[in-house]
Amino acid sequence: MASDPDPEPQPDPQTPAITDPLTNEFATLNDLAHDLDSLNELACRGSWRSILDKVARARALSFLRKPHEHLTYLAFHVIALSKLRRFADASAELDTLDDLDAAHYLYQTYPNLYPTRSGSMVPFSLRWLHALLPIKLGNRQLGLDRFYALLDFVRSKLELKKDGISGNIWKKREGFVINSIIGHHLTNKEFSVCLNLIHFLLTSDPSNPILISKLGYIQMQIGDLESAKSSFNRVESMVETESEVELKNLVNRNKAMVYMVGKDYVSAVREYEECIERDPMDVVAINNKAICLMYLRDLPDSIKVLESALERVPTVALNETLVVNLCSMYELAYVNHSDIKRTLSNWIARVAPDDFDSSCTRI
Repeated sequence: MASDPDPEPQPDPQTPAITDPLTNEFATLNDLAHDLDSLNELACRGSWRSILDKVARARALSFLRKPHEHLTYLAFHVIALSKLRRFADASAELDTLDDLDAAHYLYQTYPNLYPTRSGSMVPFSLRWLHALLPIKLGNRQLGLDRFYALLDFVRSKLELKKDGISGNIWKKREGFVINSIIGHHLTNKEFSVCLNLIHFLLTSDPSNPILISKLGYIQMQIGDLESAKSSFNRVESMVETESEVELKNLVNRNKAMVYMVGKDYVSAVREYEECIERDPMDVVAINNKAICLMYLRDLPDSIKVLESALERVPTVALNETLVVNLCSMYELAYVNHSDIKRTLSNWIARVAPDDFDSSCTRI
């Protein structure tokens, strides 16, 4: 929810120094906005309906006294609506802001309230949602146009803030926006655009194993298996024996993907099992191991893998993709699959966060 900084003016010896909102430290989140720590905790738990109630109450009781507090709460409100797939409501709420770069969203417009702060008080999450929501509402081109405009905005900030904490944050935001754009182009199989964007990211971070792996996955999707193997081999050569578990598992998952393309599901299962042994919460490995077992016509074991994961680590394993796969396996394995899926759906209703799409059980 950090704010977007404008260039820092030169300090006047007679006035307080102006601080960059991105580098301004607060003792607690509540120092930034009313009861913000509670909102953040609800978001981490996936209690999006409670967030809607809390925002409505804060507005009704006039707890929000400063402009930036209204924007911060609006950001949580729009995020909660989006998480609950109420995209039209989220878009309507966001449209009330009109121009995100208007002067009345700048700290320096209110010198009496913010004597030492300068820059935009619009949370970056609102700018990202401004681009995302049209896509969710079926207007892909408008959404992509806004994502590219957001990328230009981020890069304009990078030109002004190349170093320090603020510069690092804007650099991360650039990567975040580019990866969002890549995801939308991948959905439409626009692979050449994806490759260009990945190569751009690699120019500034050539030794990033996650980026190189993503390059390999794209190469695999366009049928360039040799280049994909080369990318995955680069990742493996970078990961040392003392590397963290996630990087080691990345290497195994890359190998498993190559095996799956070659329909060597037994070898793929072996790679995924190694991942799960290191990290029992590696939900990607768990899901893909189950799929490989299904392709090997071992439905009982594939079902057992997913059911066991849901029982052991429900907060990690409970996602729509895994549940869709489990329900597909039920349909293949059992005549009375509707009853079994209904039992699963009832369990999900008790433990899932508010934004879980229960329709994935296909009851």
